Amino acid sequence: MSLKIRLARAGSKKRPYYHIVVAAATSPRDGKFIDVIGAFNPMLAKDAVDRVKLDGAKAAEWLKKGAQPTDRVLRFLDAIGVAKRPVRNNPTKALPGKKRLEREKLVEAAAAKVAAAEAAAKAAAEAAAAAPAETPAA
Repeated sequence: MSLKIRLARAGSKKRPYYHIVVAAATSPRDGKFIDVIGAFNPMLAKDAVDRVKLDGAKAAEWLKKGAQPTDRVLRFLDAIGVAKRPVRNNPTKALPGKKRLEREKLVEAAAAKVAAAEAAAKAAAEAAAAAPAETPAA
């Protein structure tokens, strides 16, 4: 049986409160759990002392037994020094997606057509201005 250290939601509607629990990976989010090792109150300020209450000793025991923390719980464990969260790097995150690139190509193509039409109109206007000037001289 694989174990997870994860958040189980409690609290009322629009007022979340989470218990940090050890549960079987197959059990539902708010379902059966094995042990409660802490609590998380996201309604408190980020620098509040009571925002995350976590028993580091219990967490370390469960990690030794093979429990896998979720990403959010791993952040909490890293903050208290029980487990190390690896640094992540996604250099392509800020790059635009395929659809945006396609739209940009369409906009560039339309701008090129407009510029070509303007250049043709300007050339025609210059040719028209030059042609009458030559006719009276002949």
